[in-house]
Amino acid sequence: MTRYLIVDGSGVVRKVAKRILTTSGDEVYDAETGSSGLSAFSSYSPEVVIVENDLADMDVTDFIRHIRAMHAVQQPTIFVMMTEMNLAQMTRAKRAGANDYLMKPFDRNQLISRLQTVKHAA
Repeated sequence: MTRYLIVDGSGVVRKVAKRILTTSGDEVYDAETGSSGLSAFSSYSPEVVIVENDLADMDVTDFIRHIRAMHAVQQPTIFVMMTEMNLAQMTRAKRAGANDYLMKPFDRNQLISRLQTVKHAA
């Protein structure tokens, strides 16, 4: 069983991602803002964090750095959700500690495939 954390300002995105991921019996937590996402991360220690690139209350690179600075036994895999391919944003997120990217909008096949690709690479 895997624990996921979805951090996105859109309730629709969180609901869709949660619905996709809970069908496999995994635990899925969600947060609307970066600060509530950091609190949820501290509480639930998810193995996978999926965070939107455009958080309302903080820069996604700050969010990623906070996650990486927490003393978790196992560092999570972090996906950054983006609405467009932006090399500068992707590079900044990668340097901050993101593992991979996911384009929005996504469907069940895209999300599951992306998660499995990273899982097999580990």
